[in-house]
Formats: sequence, structure tokens, C-alpha cells
Amino acid sequence: MNPVSFYKCLSDDTRLKCLLLITLKGEMCVCDLISALKLSQPKVSRHLAELRKCEILADNRRGKWVFYQLNHALPQWALEVLKVTTKNNPAYLDESLKNLDLANQQVSCC
Repeated sequence: MNPVSFYKCLSDDTRLKCLLLITLKGEMCVCDLISALKLSQPKVSRHLAELRKCEILADNRRGKWVFYQLNHALPQWALEVLKVTTKNNPAYLDESLKNLDLANQQVSCC
């Protein structure tokens, strides 16, 4: 992975929020990301597919649910960028985390 392709993959708000949420939580189901971002399943899935194509995310199917985590082959520099960005931008994720907490209080999807 080179820096240009990595940063191009991060250049979309939805992809970046998905990545930072997954970085924070370690692993997330598609339905959790849909709840957190308040977006449709096709839109979230399309962005997650792009992140898999960029080799930033890996997926794991469990029954009918697909869970996403950071690719274990991600270079250390890229992982550090995601961790530092997540840690130093709590306001960027605040609304998404509140949406996720609210959704988890109601019903767990997976």
C-alpha cells in the first residue's frame, strides 16, 4: 500500500467515519454502521466494499451478518494514522457514537 492510494480511500466522509469507528471499536457489523451513520445499507456496503478493495478492511461473515475489522496486513504507518486520527477527533465521531449507543439500547441487530 502506498500513501496516495491510502489517502484516496480516506477522502470520503462515509469511508473515513466507517474506518474510524472500526478503529475505535475493533470490529463492527454492517448493521451497526448503518445505525451509527444513519445511512442506507446499500450505501454503507458500497463504501465498505471500496475499503476492502483498498485492502484497508477485512471482513468476516457470521451467518447472515458481515463484520469488518482493520486488515491485519495494514502497514504500521497506516494503522498509526487511523489511531491518531480517531483519538484526536472525538467530535467528528460524537454523533455517530450517540446513534450507535441509542440503537444498541433498543435492539441489537447481530
